[in-house]
Amino acid sequence: MIVAALACAAGTLHAASEADIEKSFFPYKNGLPTAAGLAAGTVISKANVANFAAVLDPALQRHIQEGAVEITVGATTSFDINKSYVDATRENVGKVKLGAKPGELVGYVAGRPFPEEPDAKDPRAGEKLAWNFRYGMNWGDSLAISPFYWKYRNMESGKVERNILFNFHFIKYTHRLNQAPTPEISPNPSKLYRATYVNVQEPQDVKNTQLLIQRYEDDLKQDDAYLYLGFQRRVRRLSTGQTTDAFLGSDIMIEDFEGYNGRISDMNWKYKGTVNMLMPFYNHNDMKLSDEYREPDGYKYVAFGGQGGCFPNITWQLRKVHVVESSPVDPNHPVSKRVHYMDAQTSAMSQTLVYDRKGDLWKIFMLGMTHPDSHLAKNKGSGIVLFDAFSMIDVQAKHCTTGQFKGQLDAQMVPVNLFNVQNMRGGS
Repeated sequence: MIVAALACAAGTLHAASEADIEKSFFPYKNGLPTAAGLAAGTVISKANVANFAAVLDPALQRHIQEGAVEITVGATTSFDINKSYVDATRENVGKVKLGAKPGELVGYVAGRPFPEEPDAKDPRAGEKLAWNFRYGMNWGDSLAISPFYWKYRNMESGKVERNILFNFHFIKYTHRLNQAPTPEISPNPSKLYRATYVNVQEPQDVKNTQLLIQRYEDDLKQDDAYLYLGFQRRVRRLSTGQTTDAFLGSDIMIEDFEGYNGRISDMNWKYKGTVNMLMPFYNHNDMKLSDEYREPDGYKYVAFGGQGGCFPNITWQLRKVHVVESSPVDPNHPVSKRVHYMDAQTSAMSQTLVYDRKGDLWKIFMLGMTHPDSHLAKNKGSGIVLFDAFSMIDVQAKHCTTGQFKGQLDAQMVPVNLFNVQNMRGGS
């Protein structure tokens, strides 16, 4: 009994097999998920939303019931993951174990750490899914989102209160598979896992505001985060608590980026079950795109509509989804919990509900994901799931922040020297 308990605590309740790997990466190989009355082209509105409650998260269901938005169902598409990532999963299967406490992972090399189906009997199943998210391939080894347009919107009036133009850059230092150098960037004396660099291009009052987040391979080590404010002309280190403040007055906090942008060890993770749900997955080039911005290469961005212009005009796919709840270890955290709807095939947290300290629904995060083969030519064949649009809706304040991406898998746009404090001081 003691041995069994220790094995469970260390995350070895069930070792993955080849069948598990196939099921993890190719969940639609033997048939697509179905729901009564649901088909590609179905429009879900307040008139029929009750028929589809089982495949909608409660917040989106409520918005449809209230007439804030109607959504259109698209055909489910297999988002096949980069072959090198799948192969790395096979090569390293069974070698990865959870440590004695959250934030410790033993034996990880590359690929999906825990490709086996989550087990409701495993008290650390949610933590394993969190590690799958952390080491996912949702933006490859490096990615530039350039340009990246944000709008701050009054949901009731529809007024756009502010526009901000960003460039976002992401890089992995370790566990690299699809961009040279592999398997890691060297030298890496600080033993970083990844970094995020943000630079504001417009408007003038916040131009050249920069954010740098450095995350360590050791999840128990606090992230380093730095902010450069152009008008102050100095870099200042952000305290841990500032990552949960509104970022530049928006509805989104730094910790919200990508569905969750923090350490595994900062949260308690619970697996809540696996369901078929409508998720914001689609093929970019098949959407009715916006003519608002003119890119030299003809690229067009996802358009927004619904109440206040807070909802992306996309089709929603019925997909296999793992439901994971995260609650902060810190009792002073402004969030009581998040409910993440994690796409089973890609490990992307593309739909998240955020609850305030009282336990009331506070915000809804929708992260639109496009297939790379229906996007820019440079992204085709990459096997990377691309961020393509987002909306963070504050349901209490009736306000939202929306984002329109131009995600580019282009290593030349993501040089390593972007991701250090000296670069921020240079004001690039």
